[in-house]
Amino acid sequence: MSYQVLARKYRPQKFSDVIGQEHVTRTLQNAIAQERIAHGYIFSGHRGIGKTTVARILAMALNCRSTIETMGKPPIEPCGICDSCTEIRAGNAVDVIEIDAATNRGIDEIRELREAARYRPARDRFKIYILDEAHQITDAAFNALLKTLEEPPSHVIFMMATTQPEDIPQTIRSRCQHFSFRAVKFEAIMAQLRDIVTQEQIPADDDALALLAEAGDGSLRDALSILDQAIASTSDHLTLDSVRSLIGAAPAGALETVMQSVAESLTDTRASEKILLLVDELIGEGHSPTHFARQLVRFLRNVTVAKIAGKDSALLQVSSDERARVARIADLFSEEDLTRHLQIMLRTHAELGYRQEQRFHLELGLLKMAHAQRLLPIEQLLSDVASSASSPARSLPRPVLAPPVASHSFAAPMETRRTESPVTARSNTVSPFAADSARKGTPKAEFSSDSATTTNAVIMGSAAPAIEEVLPMPDPQPINSAATDVSPVRSTESASASGTLRETKSEANVESLRDAVLNALSNQQMLASLLESAEWKLEGNSLIARVAASSTMIEMSFTADARRIASAAASGLAGRPIKILVEPSGAQQSTPPARPSSSKSNGSARSRAEQDPIVQRMKEKFGAEIRTVIDYREKDHREKQ
Repeated sequence: MSYQVLARKYRPQKFSDVIGQEHVTRTLQNAIAQERIAHGYIFSGHRGIGKTTVARILAMALNCRSTIETMGKPPIEPCGICDSCTEIRAGNAVDVIEIDAATNRGIDEIRELREAARYRPARDRFKIYILDEAHQITDAAFNALLKTLEEPPSHVIFMMATTQPEDIPQTIRSRCQHFSFRAVKFEAIMAQLRDIVTQEQIPADDDALALLAEAGDGSLRDALSILDQAIASTSDHLTLDSVRSLIGAAPAGALETVMQSVAESLTDTRASEKILLLVDELIGEGHSPTHFARQLVRFLRNVTVAKIAGKDSALLQVSSDERARVARIADLFSEEDLTRHLQIMLRTHAELGYRQEQRFHLELGLLKMAHAQRLLPIEQLLSDVASSASSPARSLPRPVLAPPVASHSFAAPMETRRTESPVTARSNTVSPFAADSARKGTPKAEFSSDSATTTNAVIMGSAAPAIEEVLPMPDPQPINSAATDVSPVRSTESASASGTLRETKSEANVESLRDAVLNALSNQQMLASLLESAEWKLEGNSLIARVAASSTMIEMSFTADARRIASAAASGLAGRPIKILVEPSGAQQSTPPARPSSSKSNGSARSRAEQDPIVQRMKEKFGAEIRTVIDYREKDHREKQ
C-alpha cells in the first residue's frame, strides 16, 4: 500500500475527533438528535481547520445505516464501519457527491446539478451535495441554484465549504445555516502534534513541536504537512534547529538581537551598523527578507502582548523559551514604542511583497525603527510647553525688550536677554496659532496673566516684530497692573521723577506704539504711507493719528480689519487695551470752499488733480502718473445749462 500523508491518515472520522470546533460539532449533534436537519449548510473559516471534514462526518452521520433500521433516525456519531460510512470516507459514495466549485463554477454545471437533484437517492436516506470552495461559483450559477436551494426536495441537502463567505450572495446565505469555524488554538495543535509523533514513535523536542505549531498559523492541516516534511528530513530525532532550517526561519536570537540594537540606538552610535551587519549575515545564509520581516512582525506582536498583558498571558501562543525572550524585550520599550515599531514593520512587510530590491527595503524598515527611538512624543512636547506657560508670572523676571523692528518674515530671529536670570527659549516662542492667524490676516493677541512673554506673543498682519537686545527703555506711562497683571520694566530711578523726564518717557512710548502699528500694517501700503506722515498723540488709552486726508479717504483706507490689527499691535506692546483713532488734520476738517462752476477760475482739472496731496504722495511712493481726469462738476454744470 502506498504511503499516506499524516494529514489524511489522521483525518477525523467522528465529531469527537474534530479539534477546536466544539461549537460547530455540538450544534450539529444536537440537530441530529432532535431531527432538525436543515436543507442547506455553509461552513466558513480559515484553511485547514476542518470545514470539509465536518461536512463529510455530517454526511456519514445522516446516511449511517447502523441505527436507521432499528431506531429509524440517524445516530449523532457515525459508526464508520457500515457500507455508507466506508464509501463516504473513501469518496466513492453514490449519494454523496463532492464538487470542486473552483472548476465546476459555471451555470451549465449548476443546471446539471439541479436536474440530478430531482431524483431520489439510490440507496441512502439523503442525497448530499458538498460544494468545496463555494465562493468560486459565479453569480449566474448561484441564481440558477437559488430556487432549488429555497425549496429543495426533502431528500436533498446542500453543504458549502468556503474561506470567503462574503463572496456568496446574501440570497444564498439567508437560505442556509451558517457555521463559522475558528482557527485552532496553539495548545490544541501542540497536543495533536505530540499525540501523532507518539503514535508514529518519532522522538521530538517540545520546542520543535512549538515551532511547527506556530508555523501552522492556526491551521492543523498546515502544521501536519510541515511535520510530515520534518520527519522526512530527519528520521531519528526532531530538534529545534532541524525544524528551523527546514522552514527557513531565522534564529530566535537574531530577532532579539535586532530589537536590542534598536533599543540601544539612543546611546550607541553603532547600533544601526549592528542591524545592517545582522541583515547581511541573514541574507548571506539564504534567509528570505520577506520571511524575516514576517517573523519580526509576529515577534513584535508577542512582545507587545507581553508588555500589556504579561508574559504568562494566554494571548501568547509560544513556547516557554519564547515567552522569556519576549519578556526581556518588552522591558526595553514602552507600549507606545512597541506599537510604533509594529506599525513600521507591518508597512515594511507589505512593501516587500511588490518591491524588487527586498533587502534594501528591509534594511530601511529596520533603520526606521532605530530612528524612531530618537523621536519625542508630541504629548511630551505639549506638556513641556504647558508647564512653561503655566509657571507664575511673578516668579520670572521681566525681559527688557526693544521697540519692534519691521520684519516681513515669520522666521525672524526671536532672541531675548533677561536682565536677571535666563529662561528657556521655548517660553519666548510665538504661538503657532497666533502666527497662523496673522498669516491669514486675522490678528490674534495672546494675553496671559501667568506668562512672562505677554509683550512679545502677538503677531499682526504679515510682519512679525523681531525682538533684539537693547538697553533698558524708560518706563512707559503707568499701567494698572491689577487689571492686566503685566507691569513694565521699572526704572532704577526713584518714584518721584521730574515732569521733564515723564514727558520724555511719554514721547518714547508714543514712538514705539507708532512703529508697532506701522509694522503691523506694512502689508497695507497705502494706509501705511498715509499714517507714516501723521501726527501721533497718546491720550489715556487712545492713540490718535492725525493725517492730511479727508474723512472719506480715512474710512476707505482704515477699515475694520486694519483697525483691529493696529489695536492688537499697540495693545500687545503697551500691555493694556489701546484704541487707535485716525482723524483728519485741522486743515482737512474745515469745510472746503465751494468751487466755481467754471474750471477756468481755478485752473484745469488735471492741474488740480496734480496738486492734490494724495496724488502727490502716490507719485512719490509708487511712481504713479495721471492718465485720465474726469471732472464731474464741470459735466454736471454743462448738463444743467
